Amino acid sequence: MLEPLQTITLGGGCFWCLESVYVQVKGVLEVESGYCNGHAVEPSYEQVCTGNTGHAEVVKLVFDPAQISLREILEIFFVIHDPTTPNRQGNDSGTQYRSGIYFSTHEQAQVANDLIAEMTQSAVYHHPIVTEVLLLSNYWPAEEYHQDFFAKNPHQGYCLAVAAPKVAKFRKTFARLVAH
Repeated sequence: MLEPLQTITLGGGCFWCLESVYVQVKGVLEVESGYCNGHAVEPSYEQVCTGNTGHAEVVKLVFDPAQISLREILEIFFVIHDPTTPNRQGNDSGTQYRSGIYFSTHEQAQVANDLIAEMTQSAVYHHPIVTEVLLLSNYWPAEEYHQDFFAKNPHQGYCLAVAAPKVAKFRKTFARLVAH
């Protein structure tokens, strides 16, 4: 019997960076940039950028667990962003850039918490991991111009300086998981 597809939502700074990597991951079937776990209904990018909505910039991933495990998806996540900086990734700062894993099942929460505990115990990072692990709530897709942003704008300054190095790091570190 085939395993059903799963959905996990991840926040690790600007959604353009996460999306640019996960669209290249074998077994990830859909990637959508959006906002989650805030209080405003149907927030816009401009509203989220104020920091007043409580939302995180995220990517919602639909994946096939027969092709890639949630643990592998999360291992990629922890390599392509810094989970030790609260509300910041590089020059991007604000609560919308927080590190978060927003699960849709309690089994997903367990996988996330177990991986964080393993990384903490083996001191993978020099500072504590601040990634929040919470049930996904109040998700809203980002505006159309944010979807596939890196693919549509590969020569844009932010994409060249920030997203492209993350893609290169993913492709080097996880070559076996690159979709062909």
